[in-house]
Amino acid sequence: MDQLIQTAIIGLADGLIFALVALGYTLVYGIIELINFAHGDVFMIASVVGYFLVAPRSTGGLAVFPLSAGMSVPALVFSILMTLVVVIMITALLNVAIERVAYRPLRNAPKLAPLISAIGMSFVLQNVGLVLAGANQRSIDDVFPTTNLLSVFGITDIELTARQVFVGVVTVPLLLALTWFVNRTRQGRAMRATAQDPSTAGLMGVDVNRTIAITFLIGGALAGAAGVVQMLYNNVTVWNLGFRFGLNSFTAAVLGGIGNLQGAVLGALVLGMVNAFSDRYISANWTNAIVFAVLICILVFKPTGLLGQQLAERA
Repeated sequence: MDQLIQTAIIGLADGLIFALVALGYTLVYGIIELINFAHGDVFMIASVVGYFLVAPRSTGGLAVFPLSAGMSVPALVFSILMTLVVVIMITALLNVAIERVAYRPLRNAPKLAPLISAIGMSFVLQNVGLVLAGANQRSIDDVFPTTNLLSVFGITDIELTARQVFVGVVTVPLLLALTWFVNRTRQGRAMRATAQDPSTAGLMGVDVNRTIAITFLIGGALAGAAGVVQMLYNNVTVWNLGFRFGLNSFTAAVLGGIGNLQGAVLGALVLGMVNAFSDRYISANWTNAIVFAVLICILVFKPTGLLGQQLAERA
């Protein structure tokens, strides 16, 4: 039982990271019905940039906001916070640039054209990551205390570490903030109106191009936060990191119901559990195959997802 709970904790942490990336997929699909295959590689770029910002110069990093084991809590918090801010700004602007260059000119083209453009942009970003980080994994030391936080309550058989708590501290507020933004703000209403009918939304005064750009901006920001969280949680980054996380996050979006924000989060948590239990009880070599199998089963037996697919209602 203790091993099951421990595995579930690991799955929850992984699922929260998947959720940040999955929301980027589902936001873009909900607005323009495009599967942005480059999104996973934006996440990878965020992880690589985060590595260079915090890694010491001796390992090839730039040490702009250096992190090391044993540093004081205020210094640790400051470095992580500044890294998050810088990386989020970079990936948010990168995602907007991708939309402007690769997707906007093809908005009225047949649906196959922007899909091919998205795949091409994915390869471009992978090669950028390969040039920046090289072909080998880049790693940093674990900067979080390794103390079992549950030992305070006399629980020693189950471990909850500071880095697992860190994942929740960063991701949960972002998920709640996005939900509030989409449901409660003027720009959120504009996004929902554009998703339902962009032509009518434009006639009602909504700047459709600006709304779509903001959607990509938010998706890029979430991918940036996820990339930094992943890098500090797993202590590694590599140029093809976007494939596994992109696969899991896209599957999570489909599992929950593509275009459904709450569904993306639910699907991500489920996929996090699938990954964790597969890694522990089956084999890490089989995990990607199992995720593909889950995706195929969803598409065959419940293509609308767990919470229902939210599609634009076009006249």
